[in-house]
Amino acid sequence: MTSAAGRSVGSPAPRSADVARVAGVSRKTVSRVLNNEPYVSDEVRQRVLEAADELGYRLNHAARALASGRNRSIGVVALGTAGYGTAMLLVGIEKAVRDAGYALRVVNTPDGDPEGIAGAVMSLLEQGVDGIVVSEPVVEGEVSVRIDVPVLFLGAPPSFPSARTLTVGVGAHALARAATDHLLDLGHTTVHHLAGPGRWYASTDRIDGWRAALAARGAQEPPVIRGDWSPESGYAAGRTLAADSSVTAVFVAGDEMAIGLIHALREAGRRVPEDVSVVGFDGNPVFAYVTPPLTTVRQPFDAAAGEGIKLLVHAIEKPETELPAASEPPVELVVRGSTAPPPSHQGQTVLRAT
Repeated sequence: MTSAAGRSVGSPAPRSADVARVAGVSRKTVSRVLNNEPYVSDEVRQRVLEAADELGYRLNHAARALASGRNRSIGVVALGTAGYGTAMLLVGIEKAVRDAGYALRVVNTPDGDPEGIAGAVMSLLEQGVDGIVVSEPVVEGEVSVRIDVPVLFLGAPPSFPSARTLTVGVGAHALARAATDHLLDLGHTTVHHLAGPGRWYASTDRIDGWRAALAARGAQEPPVIRGDWSPESGYAAGRTLAADSSVTAVFVAGDEMAIGLIHALREAGRRVPEDVSVVGFDGNPVFAYVTPPLTTVRQPFDAAAGEGIKLLVHAIEKPETELPAASEPPVELVVRGSTAPPPSHQGQTVLRAT
């Protein structure tokens, strides 16, 4: 595999001396051009820029910053979305990075495509970051960018060739299992699942946790229904599920989809939680104030971000030493008014927490 500049992926990165040789100038002239300094003719400047582009050379800001004692920054590749979970994870990362004494640089990838991710990574490398956090939740295969700094993946499987890769889970599998177990514990014979988009690794983790809970209890596994995280997709799924009188419990992979689903159920005459119980995912505090208040599992954004940044900073500052053991993120089920025993069990007393 080769890059756009014709270099093999994994081959040594070009140096300023290589640019100087191709452009037929001195290394000092290359430095002046790439640092946008004066006293260089337009013709020479253009020649140097063309040589740098041909070789795929990027200015090593990290080395310059290290030499000046000003090298303490961490970059984040994040999906450009206003979704609660993605936004709160970024907030947790920012706090953890700041607490560690580093500056934060963020580049969004609105479409989640490989070229967008590669461009985001290159932008961060050009800014001289000491490490990179990938909170990109979309699985798109390997990105062919050579990275010479440690990379932390929050939940996603490693997909970059890097000097050192670290992975910290966000506990989605355990949270999904807890949500499903809660509904089974109430007496529901099975639990339906409204999942997120198929290319999101977060969707896969939640499906796996739901399936594990059903399998452990010997419960039948209904077909998975897909949404896109939006309330509109939850509403569409709710209309489908409302038509099936055997449905008494639904675990939804996102709080916003859960609200749309509840609206459709109630519109169709299916009461929540008397006829159908619903559990969401994320722990958005806004949904404690809807009717009925939404039972949900709260993602440990701060804990996952703090654990991940701790490992990344260790890899940056002590690259030759073994990483400390990572702790498991907490599992928090927030029980509210959207869950209850199924209609056949509603004469029984059930303890509920808020």
